[in-house]
Amino acid sequence: MAVLGVDGWRSAWVGALLEGRTVRLLALPDAAAVLAVPGVDVVGIDMPIGLSEDGARACDIVARRLLARAGAASSVFPTPVRAVLATDDYAEARALSRAATSPPRAPSAQAFMLVRAIRDLDDALGDPPTDRVVEVHPELAFRDGLGGVTDRKGTASGSMQRLTALRTVMEVETALADAPPRVPLIDALDACAAAWSAQRLAAGRAECVGDGTRDSRGRPMRICW
Repeated sequence: MAVLGVDGWRSAWVGALLEGRTVRLLALPDAAAVLAVPGVDVVGIDMPIGLSEDGARACDIVARRLLARAGAASSVFPTPVRAVLATDDYAEARALSRAATSPPRAPSAQAFMLVRAIRDLDDALGDPPTDRVVEVHPELAFRDGLGGVTDRKGTASGSMQRLTALRTVMEVETALADAPPRVPLIDALDACAAAWSAQRLAAGRAECVGDGTRDSRGRPMRICW
């Protein structure tokens, strides 16, 4: 059974194709290419899928609470409301968000940087919703699932901790050695963590947070690992 873990990378995506312990890293130009990878049972993607119309998602609130215990709450950005997908202008996005939310809330600059990728995925998923593509979060996988990770990603110690955690479940070093050109280590490790989450989803062993609600396109607002 093959699964795919995916992490956003600049204006593209890094994929980790995992079967058993064998993993291969892919550079994918857009969300359509992500969904077109053949022979994949589950896609775990580190990007919001179910989008609220009028406020914060319960899954984001719970995920931040879980990661706060490890000092990593800031790794969960509040997801922009669906109205924000209509623009690439930050000032307009803030106005649209404030008009849609009560009390009024505007996306942070960091959250707004995700809007093009969220829109790319939203367009590629289309209708009707599919259970094959699931939102995941690498920090939940590393800190609450795989364990042994305490330091920030991007630091030498944090990178080593993540590599050590992944080594127990896949041949991660082989994948890194054969990675496509220019793929950063941070994104490669996050994609591998997403693949581990996808593998757990396929086996029915994943944990998920959310309140069971679906968005206006019928997609669940949840995060799994």
